[in-house]
Amino acid sequence: MSKEFSIASLTVAYNGAEVLQRHLEALKRQTQKIDEIIVVNNASTDETLDLLAAKFPEVTVLNLSANVGVGGGFAAGLDYAAITKKYDWVWLFDQDSVPAEDGLELLLAGLHHLNGDAARIAILAPVSSNTETKMTCPGLSWQGGRIVKVLTDSNRPITLVDLVISSGSLVRREAIAAVGLPRADFFMDFVDYEHCLRLRRHGFKIAVVRDSHLDHVLGAPTTFNILGHTTHWTDHVPWRVYYMTRNEVFTIWQYYSSWRNKAFLFLRLAWYVFFLLLLGKRKLACLSMMYHGLLDGRAGRLGIRFQGASR
Repeated sequence: MSKEFSIASLTVAYNGAEVLQRHLEALKRQTQKIDEIIVVNNASTDETLDLLAAKFPEVTVLNLSANVGVGGGFAAGLDYAAITKKYDWVWLFDQDSVPAEDGLELLLAGLHHLNGDAARIAILAPVSSNTETKMTCPGLSWQGGRIVKVLTDSNRPITLVDLVISSGSLVRREAIAAVGLPRADFFMDFVDYEHCLRLRRHGFKIAVVRDSHLDHVLGAPTTFNILGHTTHWTDHVPWRVYYMTRNEVFTIWQYYSSWRNKAFLFLRLAWYVFFLLLLGKRKLACLSMMYHGLLDGRAGRLGIRFQGASR
C-alpha cells in the first residue's frame, strides 16, 4: 500500500516485560510502515524499561512518574503523538494485544469502502478476539442508553458502530483536535467508551474493519446461556468495580441524563449485581465499591481514588 498518511503507534505499558516483546515485534512486522512506535511507561516496577532499552532501542519511551492508568497513559501519549508530533493517525494498544501483520494496512484500506463518510471517520477498529478463548469483542451501538452488540457482517467490509475498545483503534488526529483527549481523570474503565461517545456527539463516525484482526486478551470470563442468549461475566477486584461503576455513572449523568438512559444504566448495574451475588468471590467489598462509585459518579468526583495493579 502506498504511503498516504503519517502514522504512530501508541502502547500504554505497566509492568509489561512478559508481554511487550511479542506485541512490539508484531508492530515492527507490519506491512504498512509505522513512522514511530511509542510506549508510555506507566511507572513500571518490573523489567519493562530494561527490555525496551535492550531489544527495542528504536522505540520512543514516554516515562510517567506515577501510574495514571489507561486514561492518563493514552491522554499523555496522544498529546505527544497527535497534538505535538501531528501524526495523521495514531494506533492505540494495550501491552498484551498482538495485531496481524497486515492489520494496519487493512485498517487504512477500510477508508476506501466508506465513500463520502471517509472524511468524518474518527476511528478505524479491527475485529478483536482472543485466540485462546475464542471470545470476540464486537463494536457496540448506543441506543438511547441501551448498549447493543453489533456483529460484523461477513458480506460487508465496514460496519459503523458507536463504541469500540481502545486497543487496536486507529484514531484520526483531526478528531482528537476537535473533541479533546481521553479523560485522564477516569483512570481506567469506560475511558474508551466515553471518548467514543464524545466523538459521536461531535458528528464523527467509528468503523469496524472486517478484514483487520487483533489478538487481544479479554480476561477469563464465565460464559452462560440464558434463554438462548450467551452471556459473559468476569469477576473483577473491588477497586476496579469502583471505576467501572463511577465512570459510566458520571458519563450518563453528565451527557445523557434522560430517564431512559438512567433506566438502562441501572438495569446494567442490577445485572452485574445479580452475577456478583451468584459468582463473586468478594461480594461485600464489590458491592461497597459499586455504592461509592455510584455516589462519586453522580457528584462528579473523579481522579484516582483507589489503585491496584493496573496499566
